[in-house]
Amino acid sequence: MNWTLSNRITAIRIVLVPVLVLAFYLPTPLSYYTSGLVFAIAAFSDLLDGYLARKRDEVTAFGRFLDPVADKLLVTVALILLVDAGFAATALVVVLISREIIIAGLREWLAERNIIVHVSQLGKWKTVSQMLAIEGLLLHETFFGISMHNAGTILLWIATVLSLWSAYEYIKGAYPEFHKGS
Repeated sequence: MNWTLSNRITAIRIVLVPVLVLAFYLPTPLSYYTSGLVFAIAAFSDLLDGYLARKRDEVTAFGRFLDPVADKLLVTVALILLVDAGFAATALVVVLISREIIIAGLREWLAERNIIVHVSQLGKWKTVSQMLAIEGLLLHETFFGISMHNAGTILLWIATVLSLWSAYEYIKGAYPEFHKGS
């Protein structure tokens, strides 16, 4: 295991998950600001660790494993918190989490076959809209005349559509492998 700077930043994102949960359950409206800040820091760390790994030539097998685990953990926990508070539609969250599990499983299956499918531009847009949606829903209040809750809800719908679309593209790309031997 190689604890490069980028891998340490990824590990910090995992540590921030329970901090997010604690912040979310602080008395409102303090919880909105605190959980929004914790999530923003964690989301930024996702950008930072990837950038540093490429820039410093620190891409490692451990980092390729840990980064998606940290991402899925952060997003899944945040989405569950939002459903628990009634800030996000359960159906959308079920679709988003289900897609992540299905695609993670598909990636694992393809990796066993030595096939690596890289994240598409569509997948990146899905991630950005999902992160912004979660941030808006966590903040939940109105800033500068803009309802963060409403903006977050719209972005969550966009993230869900992009999630389904990117899953379709991913499965379509993997489809030829389904017909090959086990």
